[in-house]
Amino acid sequence: MRHGKKFNHLGRQKGHRKALLTNMAVSLIEHKKINTTLAKAKALRQFVEPLITKSKTDSMHSRRVVFSYLQKKEAVQELFGEIAAKVADRSGGYTRILKTGTRLGDNADMCLIELVDFNENLLTAAKPKKKSRRRTTKKVEATEGVTEEADVVEEVKAETTEKEVKAEAPKKDSKKDEGKAE
Repeated sequence: MRHGKKFNHLGRQKGHRKALLTNMAVSLIEHKKINTTLAKAKALRQFVEPLITKSKTDSMHSRRVVFSYLQKKEAVQELFGEIAAKVADRSGGYTRILKTGTRLGDNADMCLIELVDFNENLLTAAKPKKKSRRRTTKKVEATEGVTEEADVVEEVKAETTEKEVKAEAPKKDSKKDEGKAE
């Protein structure tokens, strides 16, 4: 029985699973977001969030502990430098999983896992302010200008249709003449 065993083995042996999570964590740290399956993303979240928490305290011990998981010096430098500075005030929840549909080949649930503080689109997109609506009696003045513009537009349309009618009239006459000549 597997009562209370919540760890996802991802269909791999322990060594393969550890290597997979290490490589995905390094890619996430370097690229700030990666596209993967939902099961792997959930396992990666459990793997990488304690490392990000550990990177908040910049000591030799915490660097060595994180390096024992990641096994890549550049990723450790990036984690303790840029990422730790941005997540210093955040108490948890460093990653976000966005579902993107299913994979075409095997119908696996796909998703995008990203570091929350590095999504520039969401950070810069401010919510637009709602426009306050007021009922005023000044609408009459505003509609007068619109009707003048509408009259000008109608005059231009009338002139163009008259020109088109005149241009088409000789063509019809010439066709009738050709028919009589034959």
